[in-house]
Amino acid sequence: MFEMKVLIIFCFSVFFVLSLNAQHANFNSQRNWSLHKKELQIGIGATQFNGDLGGAEGIGRDYSLKDIDWPSTGVAFWLGYRQRFHPYFATTTSFCVFNLKGDDALSEEPSRNARNLHFRSLGIEVQQRLEFIFAANEKFGSTFNLPGQYSKKSRSQQYYVFGGLGLCYFNPKAQNADGDWVALRNLRTENQDKPYSPLTFTIPMGIGFRMGISKMWRVGLELAYVKTFTDYMDDVSTNYADPSLLSSEGAYFSNPDSPYTIGDKRGDPNQKDAYYHMNVVFTRNITYKDYGRQRFKKDLKGIGKYKV
Repeated sequence: MFEMKVLIIFCFSVFFVLSLNAQHANFNSQRNWSLHKKELQIGIGATQFNGDLGGAEGIGRDYSLKDIDWPSTGVAFWLGYRQRFHPYFATTTSFCVFNLKGDDALSEEPSRNARNLHFRSLGIEVQQRLEFIFAANEKFGSTFNLPGQYSKKSRSQQYYVFGGLGLCYFNPKAQNADGDWVALRNLRTENQDKPYSPLTFTIPMGIGFRMGISKMWRVGLELAYVKTFTDYMDDVSTNYADPSLLSSEGAYFSNPDSPYTIGDKRGDPNQKDAYYHMNVVFTRNITYKDYGRQRFKKDLKGIGKYKV
């Protein structure tokens, strides 16, 4: 938890310093940024689960990149609509489908490896987030080179941080002895009074970079950390239940083959689950105005004023 606080403080310090340097020099006029007010986005990337199951060598480290289990990397597909309403601010509504995985068999930590639990889950998430563009270089070159004009190349780079609120659906499954994947929620593997909710609110936060590759398209990279309000994305939270109180299938998935017994610690209910996204995002401008043509018309009017 200390490492996470240090990381957050560092990111905000960098953000503050860069924003002071960027505020006055890097942004162009209202006319320039308004050419890209509305955009559609599509992305593909990787996901990593941060919860009770799986993890790297050593004891679990909540909210730490050191606890990433690389073999359990999942895939994400992302769609979004972005509305820029200020030179420094934009809002994005997004829809993401992804998978999360965790497997104790891949952990080199003895107690987690001996627990021998695993899961995979489909995630479906809707997010609404606010984006702050703390540094940018946005310049639009002339399409038509008139006499006496110097041509300049278009520039479109943005560096930004974001945060928001989301709602995520999840459905953890595990593989039985026959190789079939079985949904765990209704089995109540920790003898819960009722099945946990398959929905959780989320808080996404992260940093990103995008650059223009044409007048209509940008490409960028986003790194996001997503905090949830559930501890059951991997179906593990508290202690081992009495198998006699569970169905035969529930008893199997509660403790398939481990040295632990009734009442032993199965998970950590004091820390909620989280996950990471790293997405490559392609952005399509849907409000583009031909700046070069407008400039050409303006220059023609200017030339006409000085005709004798």
